[in-house]
Amino acid sequence: MNRPPESFVFVQEDRLLAFTIACFEKVGLTTDHATLISRLLVNSDLRGVRSHGTRTVNGYCGSFEDGSTNPLPDVQVVNQTPTSAVLDGDGTLGYLPMVRATEQAIAKAKEVGIGMGLVRNIGHYGSAGHYSRICMEAGCIGFSVQGYQGQGNAGGSDSKPQLGYFGNPPISFAIPSENEPPVVLDAATCIMADYQRGEEFDALLSKIPAAFFKSIGYTAVASLLGGGLTGFMLPENEEVQSRWSSARLGGMVLAIHIGSVMPEAAFYSETDRMVRDVRETYRPMPGTDRAMLPGGVEEERMREHRHNGIQYGEMEQESALSASQRLSVPLPWD
Repeated sequence: MNRPPESFVFVQEDRLLAFTIACFEKVGLTTDHATLISRLLVNSDLRGVRSHGTRTVNGYCGSFEDGSTNPLPDVQVVNQTPTSAVLDGDGTLGYLPMVRATEQAIAKAKEVGIGMGLVRNIGHYGSAGHYSRICMEAGCIGFSVQGYQGQGNAGGSDSKPQLGYFGNPPISFAIPSENEPPVVLDAATCIMADYQRGEEFDALLSKIPAAFFKSIGYTAVASLLGGGLTGFMLPENEEVQSRWSSARLGGMVLAIHIGSVMPEAAFYSETDRMVRDVRETYRPMPGTDRAMLPGGVEEERMREHRHNGIQYGEMEQESALSASQRLSVPLPWD
């Protein structure tokens, strides 16, 4: 979850969803495609994950308008086994192909216990939590990462960048519960946020090197599983990638069907126990008033935002205004 905005207007979920769908339809997406992406982006805003919510709509629409991303993809399964499916996203944003890959992974997991969906030739797929949570809602444990072509090659930089800040691809695990909030880690791999650079943060490299080495490792693993494993660097993908310049990313989702390895109720009860015990037996992190595992705050934000309206910050308003003016779509607030 991101920090809540200090200045905001309230936007209702249904109006924001309608606005977002209309924007994507204006740039050539089918209604079904526009609705799928919009639903996921609004979900991010509801959960307080502002960085991957509807503030991205203006930029995404621009990529469809300038021809770097395919608005009318022909998403195809190019390889399949009892436990895996590889899809070609045909140059579109990652949302639609990844949802289809997630559905394939879940179906396979329910058949044989585990299923993996891989997608190549896509653009940005947003928050990894979209796909891990779809698995979770289907009774599976979900895991998802995205990879970028060329990750690890900093040869284009004027000077060698600091390895401690190596990459920041999305990563998510989602683990279901029964009565307590599910455990949902929806993050990026770098220990530092993108805006945390400079001398005060550089000093941490020598003070807590172990944390940075973990971060470096997470980035490498996420990039190889969400990128290299999809086969996006194989020669047969060159034609798609030359036609759609943004389609140089991949994505992976893994679904583990809990009922295939143990009674689901017993596992859900164990998740509940951990969430409850942490809340009752640990001190909160500095600056917080409760001890909570990842996913708990996001569940609260979703309930609050659905009841009161989404707190739409200045960055979100500026992005929506740009899209509204360019695409002639009315703003979702008065």
